[in-house]
Amino acid sequence: MSDPALLVLASLAGGDKHGYAIIEDIRRFADVRLGPGTLYGAITRLEQQGLIRPVETSGRRQPYRITVQGRRHLQQQAEVLRHVSNTALRRLRQV
Repeated sequence: MSDPALLVLASLAGGDKHGYAIIEDIRRFADVRLGPGTLYGAITRLEQQGLIRPVETSGRRQPYRITVQGRRHLQQQAEVLRHVSNTALRRLRQV
């Protein structure tokens, strides 16, 4: 999985995070290194779609939170990915 938006949603499903924490979390669980431009482009799109929202903070780093709609979207996409993965693995065993 290398879609930045899905990676961000998967990261935020584990709890609120700011940009650098999202980048590091994605690097750990997906072995993908998102650059700041890619990350903040995905964050902007996810906010516009109502899938994440900024969390009020008194610090200088802006944390984000996945919304209920974002959780539903991530669940649907994860199910599609599971189906694709299962199909690929089954077909590989047939060869």
